Amino acid sequence: MTALLRYQSALLLRSQRWLPPVLLYGIFVAVGAQAGDPVLDSLGYAAAALLPVTAWLVRLCATQEPAAARHVTAAASSPGRTHRAALLTALGAAGVLGAAGTVVIMAMSDWASADHRVEVAPVAAAAAGLAGAVVCALTGAAVGALCTWPLLRSPGWSLALTALAALLSLVTTGSPAQAAVTGLISGSRTGTVHVPLLPLAVAALVACAAGAVACAVSSRRA
Repeated sequence: MTALLRYQSALLLRSQRWLPPVLLYGIFVAVGAQAGDPVLDSLGYAAAALLPVTAWLVRLCATQEPAAARHVTAAASSPGRTHRAALLTALGAAGVLGAAGTVVIMAMSDWASADHRVEVAPVAAAAAGLAGAVVCALTGAAVGALCTWPLLRSPGWSLALTALAALLSLVTTGSPAQAAVTGLISGSRTGTVHVPLLPLAVAALVACAAGAVACAVSSRRA
């Protein structure tokens, strides 16, 4: 897997297809999180922005390899392992984005509640923000894995369903991403930090299940 991860990472970096989702995430953070804003509100906004960006990165990594090269790579290892490496590469890139966004927000935000009256512990806020970012990244990875090749071969349908599923994952009650973002924003009103442990566990299970399904289908269609 180490060689496959290096290979998929090199493909992503050299293609420069990562620039649009990275720029989109940077724009979301720059517009939605201003200097002096309550830290938990800004962390919630940045975590929510990471979900569609992760789904986009998954689509890029799952389809970036030419068909001929994909067959060679699959023959050298296996189709399932090759697809798993692509999914993990996208998730790793999203994790780097989420960590960078959390650091920037912690540096420029006001460590206080929404009314700026209750002080918020920076370590607890950073832990909650990172956990929220991981929840949204895992949920986005699940959305991307289920809405692109090999489950969906049509680029048009894949793009439309990815956008719709990402939106629903952020607003639907019961979604781990919605629970994590809501916990950050609601905690900002009272200055209480809620680390989304249960949404994190649910998001991890959903992402693993979605990845397993995608890898199994890729093995059959390779």
